Amino acid sequence: MRVVRLGSGTPELAVVAAIHGDEPCGVRAVERLIEEEPSVKRPVKLVVANEEALERGVRYVDEDLNRAFPGHPEAETHEGRLAYELGAELEGCLTFSMHSTQSHADPFAIVDELSETTRDLCPQLPVTALVETGPFAGGRLFSGADAIEVECGLQGSDAAAENADRLTRAFLTAVGALPGDTVRRDLPVYQLVDRIDKTAADTYEVFVDNFERVQEGAAFAAADGEKQVATESFYPVLLSPYGYRNVFGYTARKLETLTASTAAE
Repeated sequence: MRVVRLGSGTPELAVVAAIHGDEPCGVRAVERLIEEEPSVKRPVKLVVANEEALERGVRYVDEDLNRAFPGHPEAETHEGRLAYELGAELEGCLTFSMHSTQSHADPFAIVDELSETTRDLCPQLPVTALVETGPFAGGRLFSGADAIEVECGLQGSDAAAENADRLTRAFLTAVGALPGDTVRRDLPVYQLVDRIDKTAADTYEVFVDNFERVQEGAAFAAADGEKQVATESFYPVLLSPYGYRNVFGYTARKLETLTASTAAE
């Protein structure tokens, strides 16, 4: 784990990249900040988390770090120990964590629950949606830190790296670490409801777009040509053919829309 501090004093803000080693977009954003070393109004920790997985170009070494929190100093796995160390490093910090996905090109934010802080900050980020994890927060960074996660775009793409840089600077501006103003936007909020399992197969297909409502009775995915049909209407989130080993993604419900005017009041 690499930690670099910007500014003087004890940081109450942190930016985290490389929770997953095969998602380098956030690392590029962090490296730009380290190279530029901008003058900050509030001190910030910049963290490259799973350096070993990043070096190998794999999602994780032993287990998914974003399912390993809060971890333990004597855990049997690399990520279990790292989760504990990272949680200690981020204690007392509002944390901004960057990811990328195989499911959706447009950036969106993920939080464990809506709070006054997330209601204020997330509409200031250049994201198209906000997702509340609901019952699926266990083991994620949220278990060890006060965090906002962002999916910056498609995994391995230059667009995701550029989005990561833009998102990071928007976050640091919104919290008063960098000078300038942010643009508030209307932001739809979704809550994860259920996991969509997939059976073992050679080929997988997805027929619908994330955040677009799937009607009851519609086919939304297939494994080896066998279609899965919605038993009730839902919004798909993180849905992709090969993004996860055992699941297509998640069903979600739409909770509300945070409006720019409401957030500003």
